[in-house]
Amino acid sequence: MSKIIKVRFVDKNKSEFYATLKERVDSYFKQNNLSKNANGLMYFKSFFFLGGVFLFYGLIISNQFSAMTMLGFAVLLGMFKAFVGFNVSHDAIHGSYSSDDRINKLMGYSFNIIGASKSVWNVSHNIVHHTYTNIPGHDEDLEIAPGLVRVSEHDKKYWIQRFQHVYAFMLYGLASLSWVFRKDYVKFFSKTIGHHDNTHHTVEDYIDLFLFKILYYVNFIVLPLVFLDITWYQFIIGFLCMHIAEGLVLGLVFQLAHVVEGAEFPEPNEQGNIEEAWAVHQMKTTANFACESWLASFLCGGLNMQVEHHLFPKVCHTHYPKLSKIVRETAREFNVPYIENKTFIGALKSHYLMLRHYGLEAQQTPALAGV
Repeated sequence: MSKIIKVRFVDKNKSEFYATLKERVDSYFKQNNLSKNANGLMYFKSFFFLGGVFLFYGLIISNQFSAMTMLGFAVLLGMFKAFVGFNVSHDAIHGSYSSDDRINKLMGYSFNIIGASKSVWNVSHNIVHHTYTNIPGHDEDLEIAPGLVRVSEHDKKYWIQRFQHVYAFMLYGLASLSWVFRKDYVKFFSKTIGHHDNTHHTVEDYIDLFLFKILYYVNFIVLPLVFLDITWYQFIIGFLCMHIAEGLVLGLVFQLAHVVEGAEFPEPNEQGNIEEAWAVHQMKTTANFACESWLASFLCGGLNMQVEHHLFPKVCHTHYPKLSKIVRETAREFNVPYIENKTFIGALKSHYLMLRHYGLEAQQTPALAGV
């Protein structure tokens, strides 16, 4: 086994970008007498999206509607589950929902309610992804579907990838199913996530994974089969539609933040160094989209402002629209890139073009091993 080299960020240029930006952001909150945590809008969004999940689930499990109506509710339930992940769980697990860790922990369980594990996410996302953003071999978020989807020049080429700009979007629809039945287990029992040691789990981590997975399976598989007056195949159709809707929302929003034109995928040198400041690295590997759209900001939980999120993950996302102006101006002042697609459609097109570009490169490869 080759020796694992720990990645370090070595700021050879002695950039004052982040120190200046942090001072300006702190000043904004102080001058306006604002908390960096949840505000009234955040509380409303939490009630709205969590309430939506319980509402649509309750309407389905009541067995008072036709199969087609329940199918519509299932699609909406899937979408609202994704919105809970964006708007409530994400902030809570980052510790930005509240200054009280107990509240963050409580709200973080919303992630388990929608079928994922907050303890696994804390390692794979908070620690690994946020530290080693877009670094191949370290940021496992780049491994969308290894061998099938190629998103950087560092990924291996296989002939099937020439069609990835078509089938990748269908794979995104399977993201939620994978999360609920496979991904969390694989990551939990992996010795490393990226190159981060993952061998030490607490009793709470085991409970967080297994107990809540069982509760999810009971609530979303067992109870519907017991209480709903539908056939087994109607249940499977509804269950799949719920997860496909959830997976598409999750997959598209996550990919538009890092896998678009302009975003870099740097590799460390032989010493394991990324020769720039961590904050500058975040600016070069992260992209915003639809920052001026209130709807995108409301639905995406600030994930359309990934630049601000990666720089200030401990700040509640409802503050990002104000912070984005400070970040943009400071980036311009220090000649640091600020990657942004003005609209969701523009970001989607950029992602499609990246998939097509790296897929076309794969045409030079004669065959896919094992196929």
